[in-house]
Amino acid sequence: MPIEKHDLIHEFPEHKEIIHQLKISNNHFAKLFDKYHQTDKEVHRIEDNIETPEDVYTKKVKTDRLALKDQLHTMILDAQIKDAF
Repeated sequence: MPIEKHDLIHEFPEHKEIIHQLKISNNHFAKLFDKYHQTDKEVHRIEDNIETPEDVYTKKVKTDRLALKDQLHTMILDAQIKDAF
């Protein structure tokens, strides 16, 4: 069974342009973006059984990924609102 993609472009395809703009213009967003993708890759390694950590650690990594995604999504929506005005 293929593993579901969770990179930001797959998660928020409607915001592709804003994501690109934020990556090049907002250092904080760029750092969170990179951290999100590193965390996402780690989750994929766990789900592919390349790494087999304790369940507690797996839950923490997935929770971290979700928290980062929420932060990034908020920043994307804020940028979209600012662009509208």
